[in-house]
Amino acid sequence: MELNNLVRENIRNLKSYSTARDEAEAGFSVYLDANESPFENGVNRYPDPKQKELKKIISSIYGIGSEKIFVGNGSDEPIDLIYRIFCEPKIDNVIAVSPTYGMYKVAAQINDIEYREVLLEDDFSMNPDKMLAATDKNSKIIFICSPNNPTGNLIDENAVKQVAKSFSGLVVVDEAYFDFSGEEGFIKKLADYPNIVVFRTLSKAWGMAGLRIGLAFADESIIGLFSAVKYPYNIGSETQNIVLKFLKNSPEEKIRQTISERERVADRIGKMSGVEKVYPSSANFLLVKFKDSKTVYNKLIDNGIVVRDRSSQPKCEGCLRLTIGLVKENNRLLSVLEGDNIVINTGRTVVLERKTKETSIYLKMDLDGNMDTYIETGIPFFNHMLEQLAFHSGISMRLNVAGDLEVDEHHTIEDTAIVIGEAILKAMGNKEGMARYGFLLPMDDSVAQVAIDLGGRAYLNWDVKFIKDCIGGISSDMFSHFFYSLAMASKSTIYISAKGENDHHIAESVFKAFARSLKMALKKEENSYGLPSTKGLL
Repeated sequence: MELNNLVRENIRNLKSYSTARDEAEAGFSVYLDANESPFENGVNRYPDPKQKELKKIISSIYGIGSEKIFVGNGSDEPIDLIYRIFCEPKIDNVIAVSPTYGMYKVAAQINDIEYREVLLEDDFSMNPDKMLAATDKNSKIIFICSPNNPTGNLIDENAVKQVAKSFSGLVVVDEAYFDFSGEEGFIKKLADYPNIVVFRTLSKAWGMAGLRIGLAFADESIIGLFSAVKYPYNIGSETQNIVLKFLKNSPEEKIRQTISERERVADRIGKMSGVEKVYPSSANFLLVKFKDSKTVYNKLIDNGIVVRDRSSQPKCEGCLRLTIGLVKENNRLLSVLEGDNIVINTGRTVVLERKTKETSIYLKMDLDGNMDTYIETGIPFFNHMLEQLAFHSGISMRLNVAGDLEVDEHHTIEDTAIVIGEAILKAMGNKEGMARYGFLLPMDDSVAQVAIDLGGRAYLNWDVKFIKDCIGGISSDMFSHFFYSLAMASKSTIYISAKGENDHHIAESVFKAFARSLKMALKKEENSYGLPSTKGLL
């Protein structure tokens, strides 16, 4: 492959924009180079245009040099860039399998590039000879999505290699879903195939779709062109910081659970009447062919479940694409597909996001427990305590916290308490028909007593005796601070007392007792249309 022959002439002659930070990379204490505001607020400075720290971590994860990594604003950015770098509008063309990810075609239309589609075989495999036969002297790029979207299958590695060896242009292997395949992929094979560009994403297995981080891996000369043509500050500083924190937590267990659920759901659906075929999948979704997909789709919508109708795609007639969710979500899907109608209570659900200089928190809470609970704070013992809170209160929580744990746990615990408290307050709404009060005295080898009043007055009375200064890697003082912050944020009066012989058990009994008391206070009471008080109903 002769790279210069592939690159557009105007890009070969491009003198890319150079930021002030590009020209002066040494450490400085006074920045008077970029016309920024000098008033510090955490985001008053431009972000690192080269994402050096982020690439360093990504390099260690994928085992490839930083110079071969491009970090984009979602995968859409490298898709668009590869057109702008290599394809002359109205002259060049690209080839892609069909059906496949729709943005390849959209980006071709935006850039005025001819887009040629080669149908997959009936088993959704790719015929390399047909792909190569679709090329001519103006063909610059071949797109191969593997595992393919929406079909879910891996494209045979030898077929991809045959195309790469025989094609004089670039071959994009989009491995957005590869984490769910159990295979290795092409990232570590790039030295043998210099014309392959591998796309990956942090949106799927890594769970960062909202942060919009797409990755491209390729020969250093190709990545250099991507970096020269991209907008200078394409990834914001806050986004870079949050991604760095999230990358500290491996997604392996989540991937394992997703694959396990994928196989369970596929097996159940495959036995249902009205299902013609469940296609094998190496992704985090299933493509399912129904006898009457439109009726099934509408039934799912009526029951509050949204899936993707792929019936209009070639060779996907009658097919719906079903993303694999959490266990409770998948069970709801299966229940509806098997004929049940579900009554969905969404009246006490809230989603909150909180971002500070120290933490980034996402929480979805359902007071009535209509979701699976998933909690990740970066502090294992704190995760365990919050899981006990969710389980014993009957509240569903999906909580993701990225905090400055390299400093200490203070901000993570405090800000988590604030978000949980605010979520409880908002999810309660006007509190009509709610019990308001909760009382509990559970016992293991410890005793904890909790009383709660959700009436709107913020106060904490804490009478808990810990033996040691640290419990599960957390300063024992942080537990009172957690409940204080939660009480203030939820505008609740909370009395907590506990004692025992084992600090772990004392802490756990406090969270369990609080959860059980909260469950009582949140309960909707029959024949009650207001909020109870000592004077009757408010």
